[in-house]
Amino acid sequence: MESMLTLSDAKARFSKIVEKATNGEEFIITRMGSPVVRTSRFRKQGQPPNQGDLAGQIRISEDFDEWPADLQEALGMASPNES
Repeated sequence: MESMLTLSDAKARFSKIVEKATNGEEFIITRMGSPVVRTSRFRKQGQPPNQGDLAGQIRISEDFDEWPADLQEALGMASPNES
C-alpha cells in the first residue's frame, strides 16, 4: 500500500523513507496537495522480482475459470437453453 507524504515531511524523514522503500513500501510525495513523486525500491533492469513481492496484493476471483454464458454458447460449449 502506498503512503502519502507532503514534500516537507518527506524531506524531514528522507532516511526513514529510503529504508522503508528498500523493504518494498511505496510512498507518494505531494506538493501543495497534488501528487508529484512516487518512491519505490530500485530494481536493475531484467532483475526478476523477489518471491513474495506481491503477497496480499493479488486476488483471484472464485469464478476465474468459469466461462461467461454468451462465450460458452458462441464456442459451442453450451446450448442456448443451458445458460
